Amino acid sequence: MANERLRSAMLTQGVTTDALAERLGVDPKTVERWITKGRAPYRRHRLAISALLREDEGYLWPDGLPDGQRQDAADAEVLKVYPHRSYVPADLWLQLFGRAEREIGVLVHAGVFLAENPRWAQLLRLKAASGVRARILLGDPESPEIRRRGEEEEIGEGVAYKVREVMKLYRPLYSVPGIEFRLHRSTLHNSLYRSDDEWLVNTQVYGVSAPLTPVLHLRKVAGAELVSTYQQSFDKVWSEAVPAER
Repeated sequence: MANERLRSAMLTQGVTTDALAERLGVDPKTVERWITKGRAPYRRHRLAISALLREDEGYLWPDGLPDGQRQDAADAEVLKVYPHRSYVPADLWLQLFGRAEREIGVLVHAGVFLAENPRWAQLLRLKAASGVRARILLGDPESPEIRRRGEEEEIGEGVAYKVREVMKLYRPLYSVPGIEFRLHRSTLHNSLYRSDDEWLVNTQVYGVSAPLTPVLHLRKVAGAELVSTYQQSFDKVWSEAVPAER
């Protein structure tokens, strides 16, 4: 069976069969067999191809890793677990985003603690000017999901109020090229903070305020799927969200 995922990824990145073969030091006919017959390359070649095409090894070759290796790779993606968000070193948030070379992503209801930091706005401008794409997702303050979150936290309209205040703080950035803001109506299970392949995941616990819930510090490892799962979630919410009013 042909590997259409590999074929599509090569087309997307503009990588030809001959170019890939030369890069890996293999015969072009070998690459053709990987594509047309679905044969799996050696692991070292899979890792090199994944890095070149910017795709997960598990996506290009779903059956390429045995279960034991998959588990080891998943464990390797977890850098640290903080029992509460308040335990995350204050400087780590900006250090994380400061390392971004391709993309910054934020998925929150409000994320007040971040929006109120003037260094965050400065960093976003700086990164956007250097070509880094920034995507910020905020909860729609008019949505039933935000209203329900306020009820769950027993603060009524407090969550919606927080979102509106954050939107005001971000307003000077709405017209900055490379920085995009959208409003989502998803049931937020986790707040996500992305800097390329490095993530901070603030888990959500029913009845517990976000500063008191655990945070996972993750970094993508080739062949693992943990970070990819959060990335898929972020991208799905983004695709269904609407642009914030300027």
